[in-house]
Amino acid sequence: MKRIVIFGATGYIGAYLTDYCTKQLPQGFEVIAVGRRNTAYFGAEGIKTVSVDICHAEDFENLPTDDIYAIVNLTGLLPAYLKKYDPFAYVETNIKGSLRIMEYARKVKADRVLYTQTWAEQAGYWGKMEVLSPDLPRKLLYTGDHAFYSITKCMIADTMEYYKQEYGVKNFVFRLPNVYMYAPRMTYLVDGKEKKIGYRWMIQQASGGADIELWGNPDAFKDILYVKDLCRMMYKALFAEVDGGTYNAGTGIRTTLREQIQGIIDVFAPEGTHPQIIEVPMHDQFTSFVMDIDKAGKELGYEPEYPYIRYLEDYKKERKLRRFDSLWANK
Repeated sequence: MKRIVIFGATGYIGAYLTDYCTKQLPQGFEVIAVGRRNTAYFGAEGIKTVSVDICHAEDFENLPTDDIYAIVNLTGLLPAYLKKYDPFAYVETNIKGSLRIMEYARKVKADRVLYTQTWAEQAGYWGKMEVLSPDLPRKLLYTGDHAFYSITKCMIADTMEYYKQEYGVKNFVFRLPNVYMYAPRMTYLVDGKEKKIGYRWMIQQASGGADIELWGNPDAFKDILYVKDLCRMMYKALFAEVDGGTYNAGTGIRTTLREQIQGIIDVFAPEGTHPQIIEVPMHDQFTSFVMDIDKAGKELGYEPEYPYIRYLEDYKKERKLRRFDSLWANK
């Protein structure tokens, strides 16, 4: 039995990916779900689990060492969950923790490691290029709440290349913009201050039949990446016959702000209600972008399956099912 070890399986993306892989894997493969807490959720689903805090080297002794085919690293401390800036906390988790994962991969002779990188490593191109290529040189911004976080993530991407060239461990790095998904959390942190998660708040407004404000330019656009398309891309990478590389995660589709809000109203507004879009042009603008996913298509065989409205419809189903709410109860 070949094993795929998923670190961060109890997180938001991790829960969806663990579920996706478990349902898609061919005979002869199994998932090992690794999380810092609450791994009992997956045990109840018949998935093998191991509790590991990647900041504790001794916890890695609990992991299996035989027949490890691939490792997925979804771990990381994010600014969105850090109440007070602490660069040492980023180092302990994002650098030391991920380095331990790479050492584990080397010791068990894993064929490949998959890693989720922040698109903030291309922040210097925001507002200057609408189409972001996966092959653009790294261009960090060295100010703001994402600066040091991005530095730590970049160090591990570079470390993976070292492990590839020195030890032959294939490396697949996925550059993520915001990943859209159902989750019960409605806020995140910016410089330690709580802010609403915009799309979830608008879905809540539309579900109650309320009007929604449109801030800024209604024709500004984003690449809306649904978590299940990300899962599909990463699953493809598990079996791709290439040595790895850096791939943009996205759809390659431009969805304007007006289309986003109108779609939310169309899918979530109760029958008989007619929420209106209220334009507020003087409010904050956002940077238009779309991810170039041609490389992922050619090398991984990836094609997105969730254009915008289909994503919203599936989000609505997931919100009704609330499959992972107990797993995320304390996040």
